[in-house]
Amino acid sequence: MTPSPLPRLRSLLFAPAVRDDLIPKLPRSGADGVVIDCEDATPVNQKAAGRSNAVELAPSVMGKGSTVFTRVNPPGTPWFADDVRYGLHRELGGVVVPMVETLDGLDQCARALAAADFGHLGIIAGLETARGVADARELLSHEQVVGAYFGAEDYIADLGGVRTQSNVEVLFARSSVVQAGRIARKPVIDQIVANFRDSDRMSHESLEARALGFAGKLCIHPDQVALANAGFTPSEAEVERAERMLAAYDIGVAAGVAAIDFEGSMVDEPLAEQARQILAAAGIDPRQT
Repeated sequence: MTPSPLPRLRSLLFAPAVRDDLIPKLPRSGADGVVIDCEDATPVNQKAAGRSNAVELAPSVMGKGSTVFTRVNPPGTPWFADDVRYGLHRELGGVVVPMVETLDGLDQCARALAAADFGHLGIIAGLETARGVADARELLSHEQVVGAYFGAEDYIADLGGVRTQSNVEVLFARSSVVQAGRIARKPVIDQIVANFRDSDRMSHESLEARALGFAGKLCIHPDQVALANAGFTPSEAEVERAERMLAAYDIGVAAGVAAIDFEGSMVDEPLAEQARQILAAAGIDPRQT
């Protein structure tokens, strides 16, 4: 069975699976997607309780505006098999698998999902190690994978580097995974901002990530959701300019001109395509403008 493609995910909000007080409140955030996290946010001694919460509470947040996912522990860990057997719900939007590095690992995930009657669930692959980033193009080609996210903190820990405010140390990795996503035609979600009180950084990184080609942003606190949504939604000024540009470009093309002078700038087909993408991201059909 071919998994369904991902919906628009400008924001993907994580919550610990052990926090049964927080999970029912997740849709209030306005996030496009929410993740019940059985991995990093769930302590080792509470893995069983986390997966129990994940399967029991997932229905309480479904159908309320956010697509619901569960993040399992990585294949090869002592918790993966039980997470798949006992922690997933059939109506999830997909399953998030962290620390993906090999096609064999993805095959193991796909077999486990099929054996547990969850073969219809697509995988959002966590690319958060040097090997995962290096082999991103191959990993994103896997038929069970419907998207991915880049995990900067684990990546830098694996690389032996240092995180900085500039993000220069992860620019190559971010560019690599988002390019791999484009080749595979699968969306990639950008890294977290660990300091959830730093709204300026969240806003800046969201705009930066959109410019790089990411589809959305990982969020670890509800306050980050609106900032991510805003960063990945074209502004009114962008939309208006795109509409004007396409109107002028279409007139030029109809007159047999492949490149036009638009408000002091040269516009040809690549720039027209960027304008179409802006309208599509704003929910506007370029063919109707």
